[in-house]
Amino acid sequence: MARPESTGGVTVLGECVADGFTDPALAGPGELALRVLPGGGPANTAVARLGTPTRFLARLSYDVFGTLFRSRLTDSGVDLTGSVTAREPSTLAVAALDETGQATHTFYADSAHDWQWTDDELAATSYDGTVCLHTGSLALIRQPGGSRIEDHLDKAREHVTVSIDPNVRPLLIPPAAYRERLSDWCALADILRLSEDDLAVLLPGTSPEQACDTWHAAGARLVVITLGERGALASLDGLRVTVPAPAVDVLDTVDVLDTVDVLDTVGAGDSFTAGLLQRLASLGHLSGRLDTLSLKDLTDACSFAARVAALTCSLPGANSPWANDITLEAGVERPVPRV
Repeated sequence: MARPESTGGVTVLGECVADGFTDPALAGPGELALRVLPGGGPANTAVARLGTPTRFLARLSYDVFGTLFRSRLTDSGVDLTGSVTAREPSTLAVAALDETGQATHTFYADSAHDWQWTDDELAATSYDGTVCLHTGSLALIRQPGGSRIEDHLDKAREHVTVSIDPNVRPLLIPPAAYRERLSDWCALADILRLSEDDLAVLLPGTSPEQACDTWHAAGARLVVITLGERGALASLDGLRVTVPAPAVDVLDTVDVLDTVDVLDTVGAGDSFTAGLLQRLASLGHLSGRLDTLSLKDLTDACSFAARVAALTCSLPGANSPWANDITLEAGVERPVPRV
């Protein structure tokens, strides 16, 4: 089957979160100092800066965090057409980093604007010029908006490819709630992207390969499980490929970034998703049910996504690379240092 031309962009539906990182160096006696960066899984995916037109559908407050979110999104070239001005406050997540850069979050999310989607707000959304709708994370699980987003996906998939990242947060949402909804999400999703940590919560004791088969049976055609430093496993209707993670250790001195210094892993999975969708869009595989996708192109897309995620780890917070941070060498896009 001939591969179609890709002319559309990616729309992301979900939350923005203010990520507060503890900073002991700035704290005086009896104080806790926070450095606040804009985050949230869907927002991180939208701020991909990889060249594909991206629109973000969110409910954004006009509190101090909402102003921060708008600045980050617009400065990154994200289209906010269709986003809603909300009266409710923004969500705050306070993250503590361990010695490896892994984050543990505490969320302050009750009654925040992200979960208050109405049917009328969602019905006003148009997908002209969009080939993929990506969603997930807390916006898809927290009520009352989560069930309304599910209904919206059921209608939107008539026109676009649907991508879902559960982005499990067991400290905020009971794991049983995710397990109860996951089969329904698979029935809606063409692409299910999740992490090895998500897998451990959703199907404890299950291998990535077995999990892929379970989620294929529930309806997801493409399942991609990121495995941290071991790379990623992708399964297309049961046909599987693995890609390695780029070495993330020492900055090379040549003009190509073979390895990068890790500052933290915040947003790496979201950047992987963005890279995956951008590459699949540029290869012409989005807008329908992935009928033209081959294992060769899937491997290409996952390898690109892994390098985008690696570069994100070299920057503080969920700070993804720009398109001009990716250079072409020997036919493969690779991250290069910023100048």
